Formats: sequence, C-alpha cells, structure tokens
Amino acid sequence: MFFASDNWAGAHPAINDRLSKESNRFAAAYGNSDLDKAVEARFAEVFEHDVSVFFVSTGTAANSLSLASVARIGGVAFSHSEAHVIEDELGAPDFFSGMRIIPVEGEDGKMDPAKLTAKIAGFPQDALHHGRAAAITMTQATELGTVYSLAETAAITKIAKDNGLPVHMDGARFANAVVALGATPAEMTWKSGVDILSFGGTKNGCWCAEAIVFFNKDLAKDFAFIRKRAAQLFSKTRFISAQFDAYLTDDLWLRTAGHANTMADRLRAGIRSQNSARLAWNTTSNEIFAVLNKASAEAAEAKGAKFYGWPTPLNMAEPVKEDETLIRLVTSFATTEEDVDQFLAICKAG
Repeated sequence: MFFASDNWAGAHPAINDRLSKESNRFAAAYGNSDLDKAVEARFAEVFEHDVSVFFVSTGTAANSLSLASVARIGGVAFSHSEAHVIEDELGAPDFFSGMRIIPVEGEDGKMDPAKLTAKIAGFPQDALHHGRAAAITMTQATELGTVYSLAETAAITKIAKDNGLPVHMDGARFANAVVALGATPAEMTWKSGVDILSFGGTKNGCWCAEAIVFFNKDLAKDFAFIRKRAAQLFSKTRFISAQFDAYLTDDLWLRTAGHANTMADRLRAGIRSQNSARLAWNTTSNEIFAVLNKASAEAAEAKGAKFYGWPTPLNMAEPVKEDETLIRLVTSFATTEEDVDQFLAICKAG
C-alpha cells in the first residue's frame, strides 16, 4: 500500500529491458548517439511540432534550467502560490535563473487569470528596484491534483503573450494530465500557447529521465551551454534516451499514466462511499487528497500504508477538524486494485 508518491514506484519492466539492451553496446557520448537523435525525433512526432529536446536527470533541474533559458536581468517569474517550483525545490529555480518567483493565488492549484494579470502589472519593465516581469510557469497536473483545461491554459498563455512573456509548463505529471483531459500532447502545449515543457518520466515508470522540450526553438539557442554549466550534460546521455525510447513506444507513457489514474479513480470512489473519510477536494489526476479521522489514518499506517500528511491549502472549502487529518495519496503504474481495496478496508474499519 504505497501511496506516498509515484516516485516510490520502481521502473517499468519495458524500461528496464531497454536499459539492459543499451548497456551491451558502444555509442557516441554527450547526446551524439544515433539513439539520442532518434528519440529527439520521436518527441517531434509525439508533439506534432518541430522541437528542441534536452535531457536532464530531475524535475527540479528541468524546471530550474527552463526558467534559466528565459531569464532576464532583474526578472521575476510567476507561478501558483502552492506550486512545486515555489514550495518544494529549495529555491533552485531562483538560483539557476537569477529570478525571483512571485506567487499567484487561485483555487484548485491553478493561477487565477485576474490575479495573474494584477501581479504582472505590479512588475513593469522599468521597475528598477523591485523587478520586471519575465516569465510565467504553470504546473500540469497541478500540485493539488487538478488539471488545467485547454481553455484555462489558453487564458494563462494569452495573458503571457499580451505582456510579451514566455510560458513554461512543469509537466512532472504531464502524462497523467493528458490522460485525464483526453487531449493530445500538442493541444495541451504549443497549440495552447506553451513555449517550454518540463516533460516528466521519472514519476511514471522511468528510472531517471526528464526532458526539456522547446516548442519555441528560438528560446533554446543558448540552452546547451546552460545545461552544461549546470552539470546536467551526461556523457552517457543515451541511457536517458533509452528510457524515453521505451517510454514513448506504443504509448507506454499514456498506458502507465492511464493505469495510475484508474487506480486513483477507484480510490476516490471508495473514499466517497465511507463515513470515516472524505475527499478534501475533487481531483482528476493520480493524486488524491483525503480527510480521514485520525484513528483511521493511524490504523492504516500501523498496517503498512504509506502516505504523507498534507498542509491545509488556501481556500479549502471544508476545514479539517481537530480529530481529523489531511493526507495525500498518490497512485502509480505499479499500484494494484488489491492495494487500493486493502487501504479502503482498513480506513473503513478504523
């Protein structure tokens, strides 16, 4: 019953097999192998667009270096107030980009367009003392398990374009968002105005594989130097490419995300049917936020369930009572129906 994070899951067997095969040959280093080039071309097919692709090892590196690529002297970037880039990356995006991240509030983990517009207005291009607007970064799926609709994404990117700002998307759980929304990768990114995507693989069955995808290739002109200086250019880059080779073959990335989302749906339905637990808010990806009575949570932990307590977010509709606790549950490609049903049975008994 491992619901602490999809990071806790292992690697998908198909990805392990592909890595094993790659270990038995010689190939050019530093991203120059035939496999590296073939996988970059595969990204262009997936997104139906000519793209520049750079592989890195972590989501924090992907987000931080993406923002570094659009940094301006004295610049600030805007994100949701509870986004991963501002809450959980130890200031790495600020460190690598040299920009501050300005929080923008909004319900359900999504930036409110009106509030975003107002925040941008507070950082005009001649704001010498407190910084000038330089970029927007949005998270898909969000840190609260919700998903921006195509219209919501387009609303954010229109504000960006109206202000001459590039848009970065943190897609650590991008695959889960694609499946939840039922849209194409192209529709969710460049067709909706997104310039750069941090494309996550690690949370969805890869061992250690993230990609930075530039839809606006002009923004990538100096990125090879940024990545090298950040120590994210690997001599054996092909081992990241090998993971993505398997990940993108026969839509494995969508199938693994689909399974995780299905298990989350099963968990959501079970929680809705209980008296000892309730959903804290509605989610559509593979993250579930639930309020349990403390006895149920303790009983689940005592029987081996792994999950994290979660801080109460802003604007939560129903407060957490003194005898309750808010937890986050995350499903993965490796979650089974038995895991879900066992957890629900424990909570019900508690």
